[in-house]
Amino acid sequence: MEVVYEDNHIIIVNKAAGEIVQGDRTGDEPLVETLKKWIKVKYNKPGNVFCGVTHRIDRPTMGLVVFARTSKGLSRMNELFRRGEVHKTYWAIVKNRPPRDEDTLTSYLTPVEQGNRTYVSATPRPGAQKAVLRYRVIGNSERYYLLEVNLMTGRKHQIRAQLASIGCPVRGDLKYGYPRSNPEGGISLQSHRIEFEHPVSHKQIDVTAPTPDVPLWQILAADAAQRRAAQQAEQRAE
Repeated sequence: MEVVYEDNHIIIVNKAAGEIVQGDRTGDEPLVETLKKWIKVKYNKPGNVFCGVTHRIDRPTMGLVVFARTSKGLSRMNELFRRGEVHKTYWAIVKNRPPRDEDTLTSYLTPVEQGNRTYVSATPRPGAQKAVLRYRVIGNSERYYLLEVNLMTGRKHQIRAQLASIGCPVRGDLKYGYPRSNPEGGISLQSHRIEFEHPVSHKQIDVTAPTPDVPLWQILAADAAQRRAAQQAEQRAE
């Protein structure tokens, strides 16, 4: 477990692929319980330790998750999420080039318990939820593309289902049509950056996850950095 930010009210963890944030039917120890143990040992706390779940990301997804260390932090973080004032940026690796290098996807998603997946339709249907995301290609190698994804809504499996619907399933995501699993496990989807005004101190929180220590991630992240540097140089020259 990697803690990337911590104060008296909130704690942000870089979750590994395969970990669950909150308990489920598998009975595996969730990240929130691991974190409670970590806090208990670090601060030598007697009795029960408070740690609240403010949001979740899918088990095969890696990256940033925000937890609350106090009840005040939990209630106020929940309100920030409810009002859409927590801005999350994801990175996704896909093999197929998207139809456009930058686009906004609007779909209607229907979660189905059987198979634990989400179905996408282009038009409204009974029980479906409207889902909106923006993506852009920020890097590529000979065989893969790195997408930056910003969610306008938060739906179950939204990024995975919507990218698959345009022919770009996330690398390693067998559930949504990718042909092979990843050698390193999980899927190539990272909760990469999270930004919000601290619910108690009101300072600006802006945390970025480290690039996964996997050669493909490193190659694509390096290409993205080179592109960004070139764009900044062009802007300075104008």
